[in-house]
Amino acid sequence: MALGTSQVKNVRWKNTMATMTELSPTERKSKFSQDKQVDENLVPKKVLSFCSTRYGLAFITHLCNVMLMAQYVAINITMVAMVNGTHHQSRLNGSTETLPTESFGGSNDVPKSLPAEAPVYDWSPQIQGIIFGSVNYGMMLTVVPSGYLAGRIGTKRLVGVSLVGSSLLAIFTPLAADLGLAFLIATRIVQGLMQGSIFGGQYALWERWSPPHERSQLCTIALSGMMLGTFAIILLGGIISQTLGWPFVFYIFGGIGCVYALLWFVLVYDDPLAHPWVNVTEREYIIASLAHQVSPRKQPLPIKAMLRSLPLWSICLCSFSHQWLVTILIVYMPTYISSVFNINVRDNGLLSALPFVISWVTGILAGQLADFLLTKNFRLVTVRKIATFLGNFPSTALLLALPHLTPSYVTTVILLTVSCGLSPICQSGVYINPLDIAPRTLNSDGETSTCCCLPLTYQDCLSTLCLEMPLSRTGLKRGNSLVYEVIPPRYDGKSLGTSLHKGEAFRDENSSRKNPVC
Repeated sequence: MALGTSQVKNVRWKNTMATMTELSPTERKSKFSQDKQVDENLVPKKVLSFCSTRYGLAFITHLCNVMLMAQYVAINITMVAMVNGTHHQSRLNGSTETLPTESFGGSNDVPKSLPAEAPVYDWSPQIQGIIFGSVNYGMMLTVVPSGYLAGRIGTKRLVGVSLVGSSLLAIFTPLAADLGLAFLIATRIVQGLMQGSIFGGQYALWERWSPPHERSQLCTIALSGMMLGTFAIILLGGIISQTLGWPFVFYIFGGIGCVYALLWFVLVYDDPLAHPWVNVTEREYIIASLAHQVSPRKQPLPIKAMLRSLPLWSICLCSFSHQWLVTILIVYMPTYISSVFNINVRDNGLLSALPFVISWVTGILAGQLADFLLTKNFRLVTVRKIATFLGNFPSTALLLALPHLTPSYVTTVILLTVSCGLSPICQSGVYINPLDIAPRTLNSDGETSTCCCLPLTYQDCLSTLCLEMPLSRTGLKRGNSLVYEVIPPRYDGKSLGTSLHKGEAFRDENSSRKNPVC
């Protein structure tokens, strides 16, 4: 008996609904994920974030970044003690300009309790600048290919081995300084190779673990560890240097890094499918959330499309500008405060650490706010632009205003604190945007993390030139003017997007016709 047209349609509809009912959430998501406008009934329900494996992984990566930055910044805070008594910090590079001690209470005494066994070196400010920047020469060689290597050998192995190497070299640093300047610089360069792999390789982890609407929170929790690590080393480094001697700064943080690396190898897994302790519901939620961003076949690296992509170039320029700002705050601040205000090592650590604890809190809250705005139907590209602008422009403006204001201890501390506190907002913008614009390559070889680290190679080279400038108020003015007049922070995210050149690079013909986010 022949069926009518309406009866045939009803049969087809029932068969379709039956198929959808039988499919698991992951399969349904994969089946209907070519178009981002997916039926809300097919989107997997969010599982609790409290005590979840993905947030635990973010906390573990957070601690990894604490170790990374503590070892990176250690020599910047210990340098005050390493050259104490040989080159008075108020006359760096021949500058005689200082602030009156009355403006901050007359604390111009030098450390008097440095242990006798702590060696002191006769290094000029130019030599100090070379030592500061030598680690960057190593980082620039590995920070770009580390994303590719993480995709090949796994983030767990790459970051874990690099953390062990960086920690052992930190322990070796005092001995290298005793052996000679060449040994110290070589040690710093090799340590930079390890630290570049840690920074660049960790992005590949979030390609497989972060659902799109939680990406800002997870990434900022992980990245904010850099601010906490800077706070810890600047705060404790001065105290350790004054009580135990500056070599113990490297011994303590290097030893902690070695112990933590063991926990990294035990607790971290590259993929939810490989994790033995992840909840089944959470695993399905993560996989289903990323189903529309991965490709069933391996995608080649679209080099030509990347070179022609305005959003990608905007990401590079924004990252370049922001990383330059952060480098000035991290590297300049301890020596600048010591040289201008003539305060001792302990007080220098307290004052230099204050801005970074504020920035640590700001970075985490910014990630929470970014994902909250996404749940309120804000466009993804708008959230990324706002975060990038707020992390770049106000911080730079405050730092540029510092040398032009009347010398004041209170004003200087406030401007540095606010400038440093606002800068981590950028983590919810330009630093996560590479994971937004390349969803079709998230299961390949970590190319998106490579894109994120591209600007750091050039910034690391140029930062050494900035370090060799005078570290007085005049020097800060000259250094900032050079940096921000040549590379002004005007790249406030106007070209940030969610695809490379309107999506031709990573979307198929059907999905590239629609861009609901842009």
